[in-house]
Amino acid sequence: MPNEDHNQNDLNNELDEFQDEINENSEQYDAIEDIEISKEMRDSFLDYSMSVIVQRALPDVRDGMKPVHRRILYAMSRLNMTPGSAHKKSARIVGDVIGKYHPHGDTAVYEAMVRMAQDFSYRYPLVDGHGNFGSLDGDGAAAMRYTEARMSKISMEMVADLNKETVDFIENYDGDDVEPVVLPSRIPNLLVNGAMGIAVGMATNIPTHNLSETVKAIKAVMDDPDVSVPELMEYLPGPDFPTGGIIIGRKGIRDAYETGKGSIMLRAKYRVEDMGNGKKRIIYYEIPYGVNKMKMYEKMAEVVRDKLVQGVVYLNDESNREGVRIVMELKKDVQEEVIINQMFRLTPLQTTFGINMLALENGRPKQLSLKNIIVDYILHQEDVIIRRTKYELRKAQERLHIVKGLLIALDNLDELITMIRQSHDEEPILIGHMNERFGLDEIQSKAILAMQIRRLSGLEREKIENEFESLNAAIADYQDILANKERVLGIIRENLDDIAEKYGDARKTDIIEGSYDVLDEDLIPEENIILTLTDSGYIKAQQLDTYHTQNRGGKGIRSISLNEEDSIDRMITLSNHDFVLLFTNLGRVYRLKGYQFPLGSRTSKGMPIVNLLPLQENEKVTELHAYNDSSKAESLLFITSQGIVKRTPIQEFYNINRNGKIAITLNEGDQLAFVKSTLGDEEIVIAGDNGKAIRFKETEVRQMSRTASGVRGFDTAGGHVVGAATSSEGNMIFALSENGYGKQSLLDSYRLTSRGKKGVRTLNVTGKTGALVALKAVTGDEDALIATQNGQIIRVHLHNISVLGRNTQGVRVVKPNENDKVYRVTLVDHEEQDSAGDLPENLKEELPVLEGELVPEIEETTEIPEVEKEKDPA
Repeated sequence: MPNEDHNQNDLNNELDEFQDEINENSEQYDAIEDIEISKEMRDSFLDYSMSVIVQRALPDVRDGMKPVHRRILYAMSRLNMTPGSAHKKSARIVGDVIGKYHPHGDTAVYEAMVRMAQDFSYRYPLVDGHGNFGSLDGDGAAAMRYTEARMSKISMEMVADLNKETVDFIENYDGDDVEPVVLPSRIPNLLVNGAMGIAVGMATNIPTHNLSETVKAIKAVMDDPDVSVPELMEYLPGPDFPTGGIIIGRKGIRDAYETGKGSIMLRAKYRVEDMGNGKKRIIYYEIPYGVNKMKMYEKMAEVVRDKLVQGVVYLNDESNREGVRIVMELKKDVQEEVIINQMFRLTPLQTTFGINMLALENGRPKQLSLKNIIVDYILHQEDVIIRRTKYELRKAQERLHIVKGLLIALDNLDELITMIRQSHDEEPILIGHMNERFGLDEIQSKAILAMQIRRLSGLEREKIENEFESLNAAIADYQDILANKERVLGIIRENLDDIAEKYGDARKTDIIEGSYDVLDEDLIPEENIILTLTDSGYIKAQQLDTYHTQNRGGKGIRSISLNEEDSIDRMITLSNHDFVLLFTNLGRVYRLKGYQFPLGSRTSKGMPIVNLLPLQENEKVTELHAYNDSSKAESLLFITSQGIVKRTPIQEFYNINRNGKIAITLNEGDQLAFVKSTLGDEEIVIAGDNGKAIRFKETEVRQMSRTASGVRGFDTAGGHVVGAATSSEGNMIFALSENGYGKQSLLDSYRLTSRGKKGVRTLNVTGKTGALVALKAVTGDEDALIATQNGQIIRVHLHNISVLGRNTQGVRVVKPNENDKVYRVTLVDHEEQDSAGDLPENLKEELPVLEGELVPEIEETTEIPEVEKEKDPA
C-alpha cells in the first residue's frame, strides 16, 4: 500500500507540472492554427516541384548547365584538374562535389560526370575521362574508384574569367563556401551539347549542334536581330549528333526552331557493297543518337529470325574501337532497297527524336525558340564582358594609383630614404610623415615601403613610366568598351571566332530532303501482275508477261502446281501498287497492296492465304477486286450466287483494317459471287450457269450501307450466277462454257429490262458445250486468260474469237484435256505475240501443238428461237 500511495503522488506531481507548463505557454498554444490538408499538400508539392525544376532537372539558358554539371566543372577547376594536369580519381572529384556543393547521392553526380565524358553523348565532351566510361551498347562506366578524369580543353572556356567577377556567387548549402550561380560559358553550350531532363510535369530534350554552324548563326543574329528562322537555318541547318546518322526532312527542325517543339526522324547511315555473283551486303556504320546499339542489334536479329524481313542470310555485329559496323548479307537478286526500308520501319535503325527546348530563363522555365536561345546567350556574354571590363578597369585604376605613388617616390628618392632611416622602424609614424610630405595616401605609402630599394632606383624609372602609360591606355580602352555597345559585340564576335577556330569541326549528321515514312512500294518498280487464288486457298502473284498469246484452240502452259482436287478459283490482273479488296464467302472484306502478295514462279503453288489474312473459321476468299487512287469508280456492286445485288459507295472500303469489315450481309445459304466497280450510270449484265443473262440499269439498285443485304437482281431459276459485267467495261459480251466453247455478242442484243427477271439466252447450253462458266464485257481488243480446273492457262486474243448472235453455241476457243474443264476467265491488255516462234526458249517446250486450223471455225451457229417474254417475278 505505501508503494501505491507513492506512485499516485508521483503521478499527481507530474500532472501538476504539466498543467503549470501549459499555463506558462498558453500564448504559444493559442497560436496554433487549423489548416486545410489539401491546401497544405498542394502548396508543399508546388514548392517541391519548383525545387526539382530549378535545382535539378532543367538547364540554365545562359550556360546550358544543370546545377550538378556546373558544380562538377567548378569543383574540378578549383582542384586545378585542368587539361595540362594529370588525371585524378573520379571518386575524389565526386567527393569534393557532394561535400561542398551538391548535397545529393554520389551515384547521381558520378553518372552526370560520366555522361560529360562520353563522346557519343556530348557533341563536345567537357570531361576528359581515363578508363571505362561506358559504351554505345549500354554498358555502364566502371566504378568511380577505378576511373580518372580532368577537364577537357573546351571546358576551360566554360570557366574562363570566372575569377574576374563575371558572374554572381552564392553560399553553398551549408554556408561554408561559395559557388557560381552560372558559368561565364564562352561557348554556346546549351546548343552545342544539348540537354535532357525530366522535372515534375515538364521535361526538356534539346539536341546537340555543330559548334562552327552555331557560331555562324549567333553572328547572324548579332548582325541582324530581325533575322528569320529560315534564314538562320542557312547557317545552322539542324542538329548535329555525336553518333552521326541521317535526319530525314527539315519540317520538324523548322517547327522546333520556331516554336521550341518539334519531332525529327533519325536514321542509321549505311552503304551497300557488291559481293559478286549477284549477292550484296548492307553495312550500317552510324546509328541514331541515343539508341542502344546492342538492343538495336537484337531487334534486327529478331525481325530476321521471325521472317518479318525476308532475304537476309547473315547478320553480325562487327563493331570495334574503330566504330560501328553491323553487316547484313542478302540473298541473291534480292531488292536491297526494300530490305533497307523494312529494317528502318521495324527496328531502331530509324527512330524519332522529340525536340522540346525548355530551359530556365531568369530562373523560370520557358519554352524557347532557337532565336530566343541565341539572344539569351548573347545577352549573357554582354553581361560577362561588361562585368569583366569593370573588374579589369577597377584593377587598372587601383594599380595606376600605386604607380603614381611610385613615380612620386622616385622624384624624392633621397629624401624618402633619409626619412626611412630616421623612422626607427615605426611604420605608422613613417606613413604619416610620407603622407604629409609627399601627398601620398596610406595605400601608396605601404606599396612604396613594400618595394625593394633597387626597384626605386633610377634604373627602374623607365619601366614604371611605361607601366603608367600602358595603364592609362588600358583604362581609356576599358571605359570606351563600357560606353560603346558595339565594342562589346565586337569582343563577342572575336571570342566566337576564336573558339570556332580552336574547336570547330565538320558536321557529322547528314540532313536529306524527303519523307521519312517511305513505303515499300516507293522502292518497288511498278509492274503488272496476275493474282491467282485456288479453291483451297493458295494465292500467288506472277508477272503478267509470263503468259504469251496463243491462237484459239491451243492448250496453254501450266501456271500453277495444284494439289489433287484443287483448282484455280479467282484470277485478276493489276499493278503491284494497286490495292486489292479480298471478299469472302462470309461477306467480309480485307485489304492488301499488290506487292504484299508472294511473287511465285510459274509452277509454284503459292502461299496459303490464311498466312496473309486473319480469316475466321470456315471463311474463304471468293472474290478479288483491285483499285487505285486514280480509279473513277463511284460504287461497288455486289452480286451473290443467288442473284442478290447491292450497291455501296466505294469510299466505305478505303479504310479497311487488318481484321477486316463486313461488306454485305448474306442470306442463309448464299455467298458472294462478284464485285464490280460502277460509275453511277452503268448498265449491268448478270448471267447464270443455265446460259441466261439479264441486263438492267444500275440505278435500279439504290445506294445502300456497307452492312445492308441488298435486293434481287437476277432470277437464277435454281442455278447460280457465273458471270457479271458492266457497260463501261465494253460494248461486247464474251461468254465461255466449261468445255471451251465461246463467242462474242453485241451488248445491245441483250434486252434492257428491270432487275429481278430470268433473263434471255446468252449461249446455247448443250451437253457438248457444258454449262456456262464465264461472262465478261469486252471491247474485242483484249486477251483472255482462260484457266482450267487442273491449272492449265491459255492466253487468247479476242480478235480471234467470232462475233456471233446472242443465242448461238459459239466456237471452240480452248480444248481442255480429258477430265478437265474451263473454270475461270480473266481479261488482260493485248500482247503482240502471235506464235510460239516469238516465245522465250523456256516456254516453247511447254507449248503443245495447236488444235485445228488457225482460221476461226464456227460450230453449230444455227439460230435458236428466242424464248417467250418472261413474267415479272412476284
